[in-house]
Amino acid sequence: MSEMKAPRGTTDILPKDAKKWQYVEDKIRKICDRYHYKEIRTPLFEHTEVFQRGVGDSTDIVQKEMYTFKDRGNRSLTLRPEGTAAVTRAFVQNKLYGDPNQPVKLYYFMQMFRYERPQQGRMRQLNQFGVEVLGSPDPAVDAEVIDLAMTCYQELGLKSLKLVINSLGDQESRLNYRKALVDHFTPVKEELCEDCQLRIDSNPLRILDCKKDMNHPSMKSAPSILDFLNNESRTYFEKVKDYLEMMNIDFEVDPNLVRGLDYYNHTAFEIMSEAKGFGAITTLTGGGRYNGLTEELGGPDTPGIGFGMGLERLLMALEAENIEFIKEEQLDSFIVAVGDKAEKEAIKIVHELRQHGIQIDKDYQGRKVKAQFKAANRYNARFVLILGDDELEKDIINIREMETGHQEEVKLDKLIDYMQNKLLGGHGK
Repeated sequence: MSEMKAPRGTTDILPKDAKKWQYVEDKIRKICDRYHYKEIRTPLFEHTEVFQRGVGDSTDIVQKEMYTFKDRGNRSLTLRPEGTAAVTRAFVQNKLYGDPNQPVKLYYFMQMFRYERPQQGRMRQLNQFGVEVLGSPDPAVDAEVIDLAMTCYQELGLKSLKLVINSLGDQESRLNYRKALVDHFTPVKEELCEDCQLRIDSNPLRILDCKKDMNHPSMKSAPSILDFLNNESRTYFEKVKDYLEMMNIDFEVDPNLVRGLDYYNHTAFEIMSEAKGFGAITTLTGGGRYNGLTEELGGPDTPGIGFGMGLERLLMALEAENIEFIKEEQLDSFIVAVGDKAEKEAIKIVHELRQHGIQIDKDYQGRKVKAQFKAANRYNARFVLILGDDELEKDIINIREMETGHQEEVKLDKLIDYMQNKLLGGHGK
């Protein structure tokens, strides 16, 4: 029964893998805290118009990939396919532009939903870490955002990284470039794929990003955006490059790196994995600067910059570089109870130890003593607490350190102190 399986393009993250996710997310949160970025959480779905306006009607996301549905009030809603539009909507609605502390530096962990052909590292329900900085036109912010993304990868242990940057210029530069692209691609329009034929009129920059036409001769001879930058845009880009060099961050300039949305301007960047065996799609992170998005969503004109980092792809990159970051699971303590009275007392002991910061578990299958010890071994327990009716009468419990086999009697009223000393260095909860 296929209906009883996870839908195509989705996957279960089981406990053994969830530990990896928790580790990665915790590490990234700590980095964001160091950089003074604050977490934002937005709804799983938005009014469809947020993405039509915020992502753009001419994009593949809006035209082909969104999960859109009508609610009972006949309103069109969409499961979020990306984070920038949702965060910007929240920024505008909650008037964060009025906050005295500017710029507003935000990060998020979100699940996104895109109806596309599932492949390794690209799911229909995907997990993304992202950053948006709203309220500053300073090129130093561009460098900081890139630095934050690179730091996340490097502190997780990745080494085979490549940072590629480009400038899309300001609106004037971009309009001139757009015209040059239309002039360049129009003579070969009929040779391009169906999507690119439509893009010539609606969004010519996105032709440069097309996977189907990437080997067409017109791609290699396409004009470069860098030849169309006016003085202001050129100066801006030079500053971004200077700041990256000051931070000792290696980068390559790729004139064909584009962001197809109308509101993107100035800095665009991608971070790729160059690890062997990572796969054909090497991009780990894409980001860039944007203007006009807050206006499109009903707020004042506010400059922004951000990126989106796929967590599935991050975990794939860690695997490709053979980075082991999760130790073997180990349980601090397990209690083995023998006899009805001891079994009852064990429930109380487990509760009290947990309340005092001790990790402990017990048998809930009615197993015999030997089988309980086997369970403790499977859990890789450091200490086994052994309680029988005889021990209970003497108000003692036996504690065995599994690695050494050393065992000692402990008074029940001293058990919490004893376990805290062994496991928490004497520090309580």
